[in-house]
Amino acid sequence: MRLSRFFMPILKENPKEAEIVSHRLMLRTGMIRQQSQGIYSWLPLGKKVLDKVNAIIREEQNRSGAIELLMPTLQSAELWQESGRYDDYGKEMLRIKDRQERPMLYGPTNEEMITDIFRSYVKSYKNLPLNLYHIQLKFRDEIRPRFGTMRSREFLMKDAYSFDLTKEDAIHAYNRMFAAYLRTFSRMGLRAIPMRADTGPIGGNHSHEFIILADTGESEVFCHRDFVNFDIPAEDTNFEDVAGMQSIFDKWTSVYAATSEMHDEAAFDAIPEGERLSARGIEVGHIFYFGTKYSEPMGAKVQGPDGKEHPVHMGSYGIGPTRLVPAIIEASHDENGIVWPAAVAPFDAVLINMKAGDAVCDDACERLYTALRNAGKDPLYDDTDDRAGTKFATADLIGVPMQVIAGPRGLANGEVELKDRKTGARETLTVEAALNRLVG
Repeated sequence: MRLSRFFMPILKENPKEAEIVSHRLMLRTGMIRQQSQGIYSWLPLGKKVLDKVNAIIREEQNRSGAIELLMPTLQSAELWQESGRYDDYGKEMLRIKDRQERPMLYGPTNEEMITDIFRSYVKSYKNLPLNLYHIQLKFRDEIRPRFGTMRSREFLMKDAYSFDLTKEDAIHAYNRMFAAYLRTFSRMGLRAIPMRADTGPIGGNHSHEFIILADTGESEVFCHRDFVNFDIPAEDTNFEDVAGMQSIFDKWTSVYAATSEMHDEAAFDAIPEGERLSARGIEVGHIFYFGTKYSEPMGAKVQGPDGKEHPVHMGSYGIGPTRLVPAIIEASHDENGIVWPAAVAPFDAVLINMKAGDAVCDDACERLYTALRNAGKDPLYDDTDDRAGTKFATADLIGVPMQVIAGPRGLANGEVELKDRKTGARETLTVEAALNRLVG
């Protein structure tokens, strides 16, 4: 993409309404624009990052055995009345009526709808296990939306729902998602720590929030330092291996980890002082086993091997992509702007033409730009006539991992400069060597 033709409305000043780093940088780089309180448009730069995040989520959900579908944003109130949640949910639910005066709602979550889909088609245990997911917009009328898309009213959510015959089978489904989440966040350059969450009246120990550590996180978290060194499940992990999945779960829950809501000070103090880690954290995912909470009242039953009907055991598994993007920024930025992990960066490299209009610079940049695109890369070519300082500031601000700087002096020797955005390291290479480095 040529910057002269790209829609990227950069702001020179920090927006006054932005309270945290990610909100400020997302507005400054033109990733998002607020349309009303807690509701945002994702502009082209932000949409590119969001698409990268969603692609990784999809790949890992599919790898774990989950199957994608798409459910609507508007739901009939009847399903929620059937489950008993319609009157209990509170003012966060946006309730509306259609022209026939039928009560509808803008879905804040999809347990009822997915249970209805399941009960309509699945009648036998032979069709289990099953895990269905989608990535769709949700709406929750937060009393105080803040921090940009970190806590908004309309947001994108990946929610998956598992269906199993027994609790034991459901725990295996839970463990599969547990491992899939570890892989998902790791691929985005994040170290997510699973922390036991409150299961409410259901009880048990199968509800976990996935927390990334960031200085500007929303809440305080407490954990053992061993988490920093735990191995992430490999790409060839066998998600059907019950014992293997359980061992991953056991390993990652073997030492202390808790949010402030679940913190046990005595248990934390029992950890050797040098092994304690207290920091700020941001929740980026939540997984939950809730048994037959929805299947029983809504009649989602299957015939078991004993010939009798049994309510299925269910779990739900959420990741908020529109929340994850600012969380990545909170964990990866510096005084000059965003520092994107390569896997979610909007572009693979920024190609900076130091003297647009100069025949040598233009020719070299065109050759580099074309070669990168032909090699399957997605470069941003700064072909504008802005001053060098402005170009460097823009490249640093948007945080693309690699910068290619092409100026008359270097090109006179057939060379360009590569700058690593994260480390700031610079290296002078021939045009061919730079190209090989970028596509290799």
